[in-house]
Amino acid sequence: MRYKLSEICEYAKDKVEISLLDNSTYVSTENMLPNKSGITKAATLPSVKQTQGFIEGDILVSNIRPYFKKIWKAVFNGGCSNDVLVFRAKKGVDSEYLYYILADDKFFEYSMATSKGTKMPRGDKKALMGYLVPEHDEKYQRKIASILKSIDDLIFLNAQINNNLAEQVLTLYRNVSFPQNIGLPLI
Repeated sequence: MRYKLSEICEYAKDKVEISLLDNSTYVSTENMLPNKSGITKAATLPSVKQTQGFIEGDILVSNIRPYFKKIWKAVFNGGCSNDVLVFRAKKGVDSEYLYYILADDKFFEYSMATSKGTKMPRGDKKALMGYLVPEHDEKYQRKIASILKSIDDLIFLNAQINNNLAEQVLTLYRNVSFPQNIGLPLI
């Protein structure tokens, strides 16, 4: 059995004052990273008085150029631009499970297939809520999400280890190639 996405989540309608936000709590399509890589700090805040709000556990998806696969599960409360869709799990739906439903490449393919525009396609908000998802009870949703999250955590840890190793290699290269005792500057 399958549900429409609208049966397990809704678009959040919260508003937040810009004066309550900073570069760490504001999310726009510009500071969402492609390929499901999360967010960075925002470069600027908008000049409007209020913006769309989100709460911890909401799923934020960039609605511009869905093929970039920009998605993030909120770990704090904040605000975001109107070009970011804020999905909130309904009662009885695990938000981590909802994240994995929306992070699936098939969701982004569906978003592109139903999008409007060619140069800068935008997801069709109404069509997105028609996306079909598997029907599972909340206990099974938590089990699925738990397994997927543990794999994601390992991927994240391995990326950190790889970055650390790359830094060590570069440091070793600099020290061997340009010894400080001969007065050459480090790269």
